[in-house]
Amino acid sequence: MLTRSLVIAAAALCMGIIVAPRYGYAQATDIGKQEYHNNCASCHGEDGKGYGPVTGSLKQLPADLTILAKKSAGVFPFARIYEVIDGRQAVAAHGPRDMPVWGNKFWEEGQERTGGAATSAELRSYARGRIIALIGYIFTLQGK
Repeated sequence: MLTRSLVIAAAALCMGIIVAPRYGYAQATDIGKQEYHNNCASCHGEDGKGYGPVTGSLKQLPADLTILAKKSAGVFPFARIYEVIDGRQAVAAHGPRDMPVWGNKFWEEGQERTGGAATSAELRSYARGRIIALIGYIFTLQGK
C-alpha cells in the first residue's frame, strides 16, 4: 500500500514538473497587478494615489485608488469599482468618458487572441476574469 502511494506521489510530482512550465504555472504572475500597470498606472500612478505620468495632461486628477474603502465607510466597494471599469457606471469627473471602458477593451482583446473563434460567453468570462483580477490588485492598494 505504501509503495503504491509513493508511486502515485512520484507520478504526480513528475506531471507537475512536466506540465507546469508548459502552462505557465511555474511563474507566480499577479495578473491583476499586470493589468493595473498596463492599463491604469499611467493615470492613477504606480502607487494608485492618482499621480501617473500623464496626469499633467488630464482635465481632472484621477481618483486616489488607495482610499476607496476608506471613502466607503471601510468597506471596499467591489461592485461599484467593477461597474466603473467595465463601463456600466460613468464617473462624473471623467466627463465624456475619458477613462477607457476596459470591459470593451478586454472583450476585443479576447476576440483578437482567439481569432474571432470565442463565443460570447467565453469572451464575457475572459473580460470578467481580467476585471476581477484588476479589482483584486486595487484592493491590495487600500490604506497605502
